[in-house]
Amino acid sequence: MVEPLRPFRLRGCGGPQKFGVAAGSLRGLLRKGCRLLQLPLAGSRLCLYEDGTELTESFFRALPPQTELVLLGPGESWRGCAGDIERLLAAFCSQQGAVVEAARRLLTDERAPHRQKLLADLIHNLSENILAENKEDDKKWFEGLESRFKNKSSYLRHSCESRMRGYMREVSGFISNVHPAARDAYRGIIDLMADKLKSVKYNGCYFDRREEEEAARLCTAEGWFSCQGPFDRDDCPCKHSINPYSNRESRIVFSTWNLDHIIEKKRAVVPELAEAVKTRDGREVNWEYFYQLLFTLDNLKLVHIACHKKTNHNLSCDKTRIYRKRKQAHEIS
Repeated sequence: MVEPLRPFRLRGCGGPQKFGVAAGSLRGLLRKGCRLLQLPLAGSRLCLYEDGTELTESFFRALPPQTELVLLGPGESWRGCAGDIERLLAAFCSQQGAVVEAARRLLTDERAPHRQKLLADLIHNLSENILAENKEDDKKWFEGLESRFKNKSSYLRHSCESRMRGYMREVSGFISNVHPAARDAYRGIIDLMADKLKSVKYNGCYFDRREEEEAARLCTAEGWFSCQGPFDRDDCPCKHSINPYSNRESRIVFSTWNLDHIIEKKRAVVPELAEAVKTRDGREVNWEYFYQLLFTLDNLKLVHIACHKKTNHNLSCDKTRIYRKRKQAHEIS
């Protein structure tokens, strides 16, 4: 019985060009492919483009139509689609423009979504001036921003400072919910936190590429940021990453990423602070603990907007850290 013809996408090991070939058997496909690519039939074989798995007749019959295959001549090998990326990166060492063009060719008729995204991201980033810092070196990056921003770090510092100031306003605005008898003490804690934030420039140093030792806590010196959501710091299922220094589009998209409080600011931290001030009964509120939860990476994680968990985190403050012992004054006898 003659097997019905099924279409496949065939390419050689040495280039990205693909050909449509129909065959009803592995032997028939191999024979057609060798004629098309001018390879000897003896010693040639077919494998999957995706991972380099070599085809057998039974494996061939189980393949769906339009599967992408690689025809290997004698002595040739194929380790899967990662080989294409490796060749791109090798070319990058000598000629960036050639990498971009090669990536564009690979995208032609590419259907696998993960490879599409990888190649598109590669083209997007290599086509832009990632390392440029000053306005005169990358004017397009600054389009739409106020003229006072002269370098990329200054704008990203400003964005971070604005978020911290917003958190501080939320803490201050909660005072109407604090028991009247405890409001003065609550205001005192707000003042201490505000002074602390001012002393560290509202943590804007995390986004300053010139202060690499501090910035390394959140990103690399080159400016790459990784999503730490949806809950654990290493649990982003989509492996989101972004470099806001690279181009205008990335800078705008990065503004939609969230600094997510692990122990929630509105549901847990601020109400717990108000309650601690109200029920302190002579104890000293450990305001620095609440400061860490509200304004530092001890309780903040950077997440892509799709990974921002909007529902209740069901986490609470550490009850053992809400108060601290007062320092005892020792009399000199």
